[in-house]
Order: sequence, then structure tokens, then C-alpha cells
Amino acid sequence: MRIFRFLTAGESHGPVLTGIVEGVPAGLPLEASFIDHELARRQLGYGRGGRMKIERDQIEILAGVRRGKTLGSPIALQVRNRDWKNWEKIMNAEPGGDESVRRVKVPRPGHADYAGGVKYGHSDLRNVLERASARETAMRVAAGSVARRLLEELGVSIGSRVVSIGTALDKKDVSGVPAREIGLRADDSPVRCLSAEIESRMIQEIDAVKGSGDTIGGVFEIVVDGLPIGLGSYAQWDRRLEGELAGALMSLNAVKGVEVGLGFEAARLHGSKVHDALYWNADKTKVIRKTNRSGGIDGGITTGEPLVLRAAMKPIATLMNPLDSVDLDTGEAVKAHVERSDYCAVPAASVIGESLAALVLADAFLVKFGGDSLEELRARVDAWRDV
Repeated sequence: MRIFRFLTAGESHGPVLTGIVEGVPAGLPLEASFIDHELARRQLGYGRGGRMKIERDQIEILAGVRRGKTLGSPIALQVRNRDWKNWEKIMNAEPGGDESVRRVKVPRPGHADYAGGVKYGHSDLRNVLERASARETAMRVAAGSVARRLLEELGVSIGSRVVSIGTALDKKDVSGVPAREIGLRADDSPVRCLSAEIESRMIQEIDAVKGSGDTIGGVFEIVVDGLPIGLGSYAQWDRRLEGELAGALMSLNAVKGVEVGLGFEAARLHGSKVHDALYWNADKTKVIRKTNRSGGIDGGITTGEPLVLRAAMKPIATLMNPLDSVDLDTGEAVKAHVERSDYCAVPAASVIGESLAALVLADAFLVKFGGDSLEELRARVDAWRDV
């Protein structure tokens, strides 16, 4: 059962991206500038393509907020696509126009083009790529920013960093570093890496693929502080919190793997090196852990320790030096379609991942604690923390 819900609509080169966010308690302070800050973070990162030079994403709050506070009713959000002026005749909703202009008939390997065209019966694959595009994530960041604002009021902080790009791996241990500090430090790096030495290697990796018309992926990490024990449940498979978080991150374009805590490394270790031993604190009033190998979740439930998530992003499917493909009209063997794209979007993906995690966690708070107003919800959360 979801309480905090959202939907998005819009095409990459359509006039706007639109979102509806439902379930936000009344009385939450929310201003456009807060959402705009997160949208701007999404647009940064070394390796981005030409689209980011065009767009300057700004949110328009159309409903659900009055005088800087949420009303408890659905929130309507909108981001205008500045590039629409160059695509109006091609992407217009009304009938007419030359259907051959910018028509796509050659699918890109690794993209939704071919499977989506078959599924929906489209002979013009632009009908697929326009919605399958990562441009849609701008609205998910906007919706996630609303969730983030709610979590901040409940004492929760979210940060992220890039762990690897290609073979450049940052092994820096950030255990004990506050999530907010991780995020701020990462924002100072063009690749959102905390190591200056590895940052340089990551940039070199991106430059190498850019020069050869290729793309490159990597891994990013999300850390969340301030979560209470008890979010999520083991009672049903679809209420296990790590399942919901993994699903949200796997929904992000090009993400192919998700870890919680030690993740895949846990499969290579003995149980004594994987599980977190339990101890009493000094006055035996609280059970504590000296390690956080589980990444803040046991049995589908938060443990009260920091939540640690990692996601692996494959290289972007659009290559400037394209792979082999087929012309669906003529049956000829040709090179894949080329669309304006990024060379590496891992830094941006880490920011988007923060928003996706926020959306799941905001819902988890509302499922456990309820409350139609922020005041009511916060009182219940505070009372639970005092137990």
C-alpha cells in the first residue's frame, strides 16, 4: 500500500514535463527554490552532452501549495523544455506535418527502441525514445525533492557520491561521515568523487571514450542518515524495504544492479564477517552495532543505522561511433541511429538516485506513522524515537 505516490508525464522534446505528487502531509514548508536546487544538481557532471547547455530546469508549482506550505492535496509540478521551440513541428500533439522529419527507423542496441517499437506497434521509434529518454528523470527529481523536504523535517539527510567510472575506483571508506557532508563534498567534484586523485582518473576515462565516440558507466553510492528503526516489514514480500529501494533504483535508466550494505561482497565472505554483532550501550538502555555491514536494513526493516545503497550504471546506449543495427524499413544492415546524448551520466545518476530513495523512504514513514499534517506526523515520529 502506497501513501506517498507520484506520476510523471512528458516527452524528451515535448513542451513540458509534468508530475503529480500525492500523499504529502499538510503544512510542509516547500518553495520552488528548493526543488530548483536539486534540478540544477541533476544537470551537472563531467561527461554530459549538449542538451544540458540548452535546458535550465526550473519548477513551476501549479497546485497543492499555498504561501509556501503544502495543503495536503495533490501537488502538481511542471518543468518546461526549452528545446521544445526547435521540435514543435515534429512533436506537436495535433495531426498533420511531415511524418518523415526526424523519424527513427534504426534501433540503438541497448536502448528501449526496438523492444518498445514491437511492444507498442510503432513504426517510428521516436515514439519510444522520446519517453524512454532519461530526460524524464528531471520530473522524478522534482517529485523526489518534495519527498526530500519532508524527510528533512523528520531529521533525515541524504547524500551520494560516485564510487567508480570505468576502471577508476574510489576505495575511500566513508563510514561515519554524515550523509550531508558526503553530498556536499561530492558536489564540489565534476564527477562527484571524494578523492582528488581518482577524480582525475575518472575524467581521463570519460575523455578517452569521448574521443573514440564511445560511452562509459560506473557505480554510485547513496547514504541516508537519521532513519529510525522499524521502517519496512518482513510480513509480506512487497513490503521489504530493500526490495522497494532496489526497485526504485533499478527503474533509473541504464541501472543494471543494486547493492545494500556489503551487497555482492557478502556472498564471498563467511557469516562472521558479514553480520553485525549486537551490544548494549554503556547503561544497557539501547542495543547498538559497532559495524554496519547490512547497510541499515535487516529482514526488510531499517535498523536505525545509516542506509547504504549502491547502484551500477551501464554505459549509455547512444554511441557517436555507433554499433551495428538494422533498418526496419529496408531490412538492410546499417549503423545504429545516433541521437544527441551524454558520454557519461554516472554523476547525474547519483543525484537522481538520491531523489528515488527519498520517494521510497517518505512513503515508508507515512505507512508506519501516518498523519494528515506535518505536525501530526512529526509528533508520532518523535514519540517513536523516544521509545
